[in-house]
Amino acid sequence: MAEQSTRATAGAAAPPALEMRGISKTFGPVRALQGVSLVAHAGEVHALMGENGAGKSTLMKILSGAYSPDPGGDVLVNGVKLAHGNPKEARARGIAVIYQELSLAPNLSVAENVFLGEEIARGWMVDRAEARRRTAAVLDRLGVNFSPDAKVAGLSLGERQLVEIARAMAGNSRIIVMDEPTTSLSSHEVEKLFEVIAALKSDGIAILYISHRMNEVYALADRCSVLRDGNYIGSLERSEISEARLINMMVGRDISSFYKKNHKEPDPTRRQMLKVEHMSDRKRVHDCSFEVHEGEVLGIAGLVGSGRTELARLIYGADPAVSGKVLVDGQDVTPKKPVDALRNGIVYLTEDRKILGLFLDMAISDNIGICVMGEDSSRGGVRNLAATRHRAEAAVKSLDIRTPGVALKVGALSGGNQQKVLLARLLELRPRVLLLDEPTRGVDVGAKSEIYRLIDRLAGEGLAVVMISSELPEIVGMADRVLVMRDGAIVGTVSHGPDRPITQEAIMALATSADVMPRGMAQQQTNQGASA
Repeated sequence: MAEQSTRATAGAAAPPALEMRGISKTFGPVRALQGVSLVAHAGEVHALMGENGAGKSTLMKILSGAYSPDPGGDVLVNGVKLAHGNPKEARARGIAVIYQELSLAPNLSVAENVFLGEEIARGWMVDRAEARRRTAAVLDRLGVNFSPDAKVAGLSLGERQLVEIARAMAGNSRIIVMDEPTTSLSSHEVEKLFEVIAALKSDGIAILYISHRMNEVYALADRCSVLRDGNYIGSLERSEISEARLINMMVGRDISSFYKKNHKEPDPTRRQMLKVEHMSDRKRVHDCSFEVHEGEVLGIAGLVGSGRTELARLIYGADPAVSGKVLVDGQDVTPKKPVDALRNGIVYLTEDRKILGLFLDMAISDNIGICVMGEDSSRGGVRNLAATRHRAEAAVKSLDIRTPGVALKVGALSGGNQQKVLLARLLELRPRVLLLDEPTRGVDVGAKSEIYRLIDRLAGEGLAVVMISSELPEIVGMADRVLVMRDGAIVGTVSHGPDRPITQEAIMALATSADVMPRGMAQQQTNQGASA
C-alpha cells in the first residue's frame, strides 16, 4: 500500500504527457478554435468528440505542427513548451498522428514505410538490414503475422492501420493521435486494433482517440472531451460517459429529439408497398421473405456477416438471385439489374458512399442530377445546365446540405453532407421504396440527427423505408418493426406494441441465440434428411 501511495504521489507531481492551453485558430474571418484547452496523461485513452466542423482536426494539426495557433496559445509535452508550426520537432518530441486516410506508400515494403522519411543511415547508405530488424521487433510487440518485407499493397486495411501504428512506435512516440481508425475495418480487425491500443496504453503511451462511434468510446476511453463550434465544452471521466450526456454536449440538445416520435404498430390493412418472397443467392442469403407497408420504417439488424447487405443487393438487382420474387404494389418487378429496380421505384443507398456512391471530384449539382440527366436536356440532347443547377439548389435547400454552392466538388463536403447529396440523388428518382444500407455510417452526431429527421419525413410522405444498420440504438429509435438476420436468414421479427417497445436486448437475443435456427438453414437440413 505504501508503494502504491508513493507511485500515486509521484504520478500526481509529474506533468501531463500533453497539455494544450488556450488554443485559438482563425482562417481569415472564420474562427475555427476559440481558447481550447486539453490535457492527456501517459497511459490514458482520451477520446475527442464533436460534430464535423467542431474543430477536432484543426486542433490535432496544431498538435502535429502542421498549423500554428494564434498568439497566446501553448502546447506542452511533459511540461515543456513545443515550438509552433514545426512538424519535425513535434515528431522528435514523440507526437504521431494516424489520419483516417492512411499515408502509406503501397509499393514499398512494411519496413520501408515504417522508416519512410526517417531512414536509418550507415555512412552514405540506407541501412535496410537495421530497418528490417527494428521493424520486426515492433511488429512482434504488436503481435502481427506479416513480414517486414511484405508489400503494403498486399495488406488488408486493418494490417495497414497496424503499419501506421508500427511507424509511430518505431519513432518512440509517446503521444499517438488516432483519427477515426476503425472506419474501414472489419469486426475482427477492430478487435485486433483494440488489443493493440490496450498494449500501447499499458506501455504508458497517451492516446488521443477521435471517433463518431459511441460504442468505441464506451469500450476504450478513460476520459472524453467534447468540442462544439470550435469551443471546448467539457470533459467526462469514464464513469460519467453516457450517450445522452455526450450528445447533449456535442449538439446542445437532448437525445430525446433524435429519433422518431411516434412508432407505428404493425397494421396489415395498410397498403403493402414492397413484398419479398423466398429470396436466396448461392452463398449468403437463404429463403428470405418479408413485406413493408406504406409509411413504415422496417429495420434489418444482425451481426456483421449475417447477410443484411447481401439481401438488399439482391432486392435491388445488384447481385444475381437463384430464387425469389420482388413485388411493388402487388406487381412482380423482380429486377435482373439495378436499372430494373430504379424503373419500378426501388432505390438503394450503398453502405460505401465514397467508393460505390459518389463521384467525389464532380460538382454537387452533377452528383445530384446524374440519374435524371435526361430530364434536364433540351431538344437535340444538349444538356440544360441551368435546369441542373436549379434542381440541385432545390435539393440542397430541401435536405439542408451545408455548402457555399452547388458547383463545389462533393469531396470537399463533410461526411454527413456527402450522405445527404447521395440521398438527394435517389430522391430525384421519386422512389416508392428506399433501401438504406448504413445511412449514418461515418457521419457526426448532428448529421445523424438530420438524416433521422429526413427518414422520418419520407416515411410520413408514404414511402416504404428499409433501414439496415449495425448501430442498435438507431435501429431501436427509428424502426417501426425490426427483422433480425443470422447466417443469411431471417430468424425473427421484433415489433412495437402497447407497452412493449423494441429493445436492443430482444434484437440481440435473436441475432445470437443458437436456439433459433435460421429458416433457410432449417430447410437445408430438412432436405438433407429427406435425401438421406
